[in-house]
Amino acid sequence: MKLRDKTVVITGAGGGIGAAMAVRFAREKPRGIVVSDIDAHAVADVAAQVRELGVAALQHRADVGDQRQVAELVAASEREFGRIDVLCSNAGIAVGMGVHAPAERWSAAWSVNVMAHVHLARAVLPAMAARGSGYIMITASAAGLLGLPGDAPYSVTKTAAVGLAEWLAATYRRSGVTVSALCPLGVRTGLLMRALTAGHPAARAVADFGPILDADEVADVALEGIADERFLILPHPDVAQLYAKKAADPEGWLTELQREGRR
Repeated sequence: MKLRDKTVVITGAGGGIGAAMAVRFAREKPRGIVVSDIDAHAVADVAAQVRELGVAALQHRADVGDQRQVAELVAASEREFGRIDVLCSNAGIAVGMGVHAPAERWSAAWSVNVMAHVHLARAVLPAMAARGSGYIMITASAAGLLGLPGDAPYSVTKTAAVGLAEWLAATYRRSGVTVSALCPLGVRTGLLMRALTAGHPAARAVADFGPILDADEVADVALEGIADERFLILPHPDVAQLYAKKAADPEGWLTELQREGRR
């Protein structure tokens, strides 16, 4: 799908990949871009950057783990631009703990990394399916394909996010709705770089699996993936080979993860 004259909604757009996508997508001259984040000040800055590129922007603060706030976000987007053509469900959080993470940390990861995608899909799919067109891109992670030592809630919920994207893609393709899963490895954002500085095993494993990309590079690949309507959008090409390696030899892959987790 081309973005020209389309309405794009991006969550988790206050920084990192979401902010980079908002600015990069604005260069494609969409009808408008809705930038949403839980950080109102950050998202206001991103919206200003979009407007500087000559594209209408709506900034909207929302906690996408809250179904009511998601409904308000979608309603505000439709009031402003008439319809939503492309949804980039991008918000996500890391926990940095193992299986013994407190229940509230598991709940938070599940809320943002899985249920936010569910809430958003449920909110936009009826209109998309009714008109026979629409695009949903879920930002999951290469961790959702490969696993990740050191952060159990992140690894588990990102795997669930990939599974949700796959289910939506198979179910709604006949309705004219395309669904993709964006699955980067390491990206140069505050989330990863702070963890690397602290020497966290999950961050070290991410860095060992492949190069760390800038968010702008990920945004470029995301745009190409949307244009090509690919299901798996992989900013790190090596992830495809690693995923195939895992499928061919699960026992060997577990050994590899164990090794990475001990570094």
